[in-house]
Amino acid sequence: MKEYKIVELKLGLRNRTQKFEDLLNQYAREGWTFKNIPSGWNSVIFERDKNR
Repeated sequence: MKEYKIVELKLGLRNRTQKFEDLLNQYAREGWTFKNIPSGWNSVIFERDKNR
């Protein structure tokens, strides 16, 4: 079974690319994988196995 997490992006105006990369790496260390950025949203969807 999978579980999902929706994270609202609050990257500010400076260093947006680096902040986004840091966010992805932070969740990857916790076992989350990037799933999607819905069009028109300012959120990222992550996925991982629930019974890990």
